[in-house]
Amino acid sequence: MILNELISYEALRVIWWVLVGVLLIGFALTDGFDMGVGALLPFIAKTDIERRVAINTIGPVWEGNQVWFILGGGAIFAAWPPLYAVSFSGFYLAMWLVLAALIVRPVAFKYRSKRDDPRWRAAWDWALFAGGAVPATIFGIAVGNVLQGVPFRFTDDLHAIYEGVWYWKFLGLLNPFALGAGVVSLAMLVMHGAAWLTLKADGPVQIRARAIGSWAALVAVAGYLGLGLWLAYGFDGYQIAGAYVTDGPSNPLYFQVNKGGSWMQAYALRPWIAIAPVFGVVGGLLAFLGLRAGREVSTLLASKLAIFGMIASVGLTMFPFILPSSSDPRSSLTVWNASSSHLTLFIMLVVTAIFLPLIMLYTAWVYKVLWGKVSAADVAENPHSLY
Repeated sequence: MILNELISYEALRVIWWVLVGVLLIGFALTDGFDMGVGALLPFIAKTDIERRVAINTIGPVWEGNQVWFILGGGAIFAAWPPLYAVSFSGFYLAMWLVLAALIVRPVAFKYRSKRDDPRWRAAWDWALFAGGAVPATIFGIAVGNVLQGVPFRFTDDLHAIYEGVWYWKFLGLLNPFALGAGVVSLAMLVMHGAAWLTLKADGPVQIRARAIGSWAALVAVAGYLGLGLWLAYGFDGYQIAGAYVTDGPSNPLYFQVNKGGSWMQAYALRPWIAIAPVFGVVGGLLAFLGLRAGREVSTLLASKLAIFGMIASVGLTMFPFILPSSSDPRSSLTVWNASSSHLTLFIMLVVTAIFLPLIMLYTAWVYKVLWGKVSAADVAENPHSLY
């Protein structure tokens, strides 16, 4: 028996669909509060010391948190090559903005305190703001477009073609539903950043973060519910027509796909997935109450629950679709027609089973070592060893 046949091709495809979701949610749960703190920075800190308090709550961990982003992107590249190719081609300018913001952020961390010049530091503070707010918003816009379907199609030789001129590929992403998803994404991560600051900061920074974060939690929950209703009644969903093979070849043109009905039909077929949006709403409301009451650990956990539920609900609602095509539904990418080979998925699973637990253990150890609050006194006493 060939070793990879211990797990069926169908099972490996589902396992990797779950693992990619875990990696992307892990990125949102960890680097999400880094981006949230960056987006909050101009509004929660009035003095240089206060800004340094906020920055140093994430300074020791942001680099490690970005590992989840790298792992998620690498997993998509290796497990779902057509998804990687099509999404990066269609979202090229959007991805460029995300990468530019994420490149500026580490430079801002390293250079902000190199000069004791208010204008110099203010410029890097706004760079940190962009490094948090821009990716948070664009990730939401991308999800909003995926739910509607993306205008691409495959030729008979599987060459992906996007409709429209190059600049319309970006401008076309900025439709009302997608912009609403961007607002929800930004509000969600601002809530998460505020929950983190409630745990890690004190004084005026914590107080302002709690006030702004509580409003962000309400915006995230209200926007999430509103977009859910809009998705249910304002857009058609996608369905694979007739019987289909789940362990067949990875060919995006292998199935017949129809556009019509509602994405919400998934909840009639798989009622258990309703737990995800419940987690999203309940977690957001608990985060709101926790921020208002000044609770710390429980508020951060509630914020994580909200993020988990909101993101998971998208994947569970769309399953088995991962990137629908609005211009040619037959070209839509699914869990069953866009994966790598059976052997590739198996080898990747073995490697992941070895290294992912090590990454999680190391991450947990780092957070344990760095446990505790950052205060204005800490920053004042360590002007050269802290950011």
